[in-house]
Amino acid sequence: MKWLKFAWLNSLRNRRRSLVTLGIAALGTAAILLAGGFAIFTYQSLAQAAARGTGHLVVASPAQFNKDEDTPLQYGLDDWQRLRTRMLADEQVRQVLPRVEFSGLISNGEKSTVMMAAGIDADAEFAIKGPFLQIRAGQVLSSTQQRAVMLGEGLARSLKAKPGDALTLLASTTEGALNAIDVQVVGIFSTGIAEMDKRSLYLDLASAQALLATQRVSSLGVFLDRMESTPAAQARMQALAPQLEVRTWEQQASFYRSVKQLYNRIFGALGVIIGVIVVFVVSNAMAMAIIERTREIGTLRALGTLPSQLLQSLALEGMLLGGGGALLGALLALGLSLLLYVLPVEMPPPPGYSRGYPLQVAIDAGLYAATLLAMLTLAMLASAAVARKTVAKPIVDALAHT
Repeated sequence: MKWLKFAWLNSLRNRRRSLVTLGIAALGTAAILLAGGFAIFTYQSLAQAAARGTGHLVVASPAQFNKDEDTPLQYGLDDWQRLRTRMLADEQVRQVLPRVEFSGLISNGEKSTVMMAAGIDADAEFAIKGPFLQIRAGQVLSSTQQRAVMLGEGLARSLKAKPGDALTLLASTTEGALNAIDVQVVGIFSTGIAEMDKRSLYLDLASAQALLATQRVSSLGVFLDRMESTPAAQARMQALAPQLEVRTWEQQASFYRSVKQLYNRIFGALGVIIGVIVVFVVSNAMAMAIIERTREIGTLRALGTLPSQLLQSLALEGMLLGGGGALLGALLALGLSLLLYVLPVEMPPPPGYSRGYPLQVAIDAGLYAATLLAMLTLAMLASAAVARKTVAKPIVDALAHT
């Protein structure tokens, strides 16, 4: 404690230099924490969106994941109702949603265009996922509505369709024959991704199976009580259906993995650069202080102070400068992160998206602790490295320094 007091008093000897060092360390720490918090928030948002879109687990035939189908539902699930009932008996499973995915043509009588359709259990789908689509017109699909569809905003614009209009869906059946059904538009939605909105279509499960002339489904999406339950639930679901493949949401979320790898590289490099800058600033401040105090160090050595004690005092001084700046930076980052919850800032739409999103920065205790500890350690080591040569200088040379 005595040496810490000495380090504190020494840091006050040139207050302007100490304040500049504290300020740069604070800004560097705040930048690292804000950038890291933004990355963590992005990961969490993408993870939740991926899990909500497909389910925490996706159950399907192995060929469904690894091969291309020659005909719709070639690798679909036959006895899926019984499997769904067995999965729902698991206490961590909230819902199991069947899904039929296929492509085909949609026509308004004058114009036809390609569609990417999904047959869903509408009531359960929207109940478990919540408002995952932005409804532009009409209403959401209901299981009580037969031969009804929801169109993506771009697809509806292409067909000049609006709620209440009649359209025709055309697709190949599981036997390879062409089939068609007439449907009515009940709603128009936006996913936020313009390219998806140009092709996306939702219809009820029964109508999709009627169009494809089958009772199969493409896959089952298993929704759990929380994200952390995914690994254990995957093992249990795989044991229930060993002939099928059970994949997690992360295995299916290629966009999530790509963004995480990119952000890890970008923000990792940014953190290293800022850390190096802070270390150089602290080292420079300590080097100037040590040069100014060389004769003083020689005097203390002559009075019997050990080099290790002087090195300890100077290292603690650097730790106070770097650590104090890091603490101020952490408080600054925390304040700005909380302010964004009170005064939201809207980010512009990312490339390929049609709407923006609120800017938020996650407050992660692990990130704050790791950053503060790294700043303290680096500042202390940098100060000790700068001071090592001076405190080891012969006493006569130190006293003669000018």
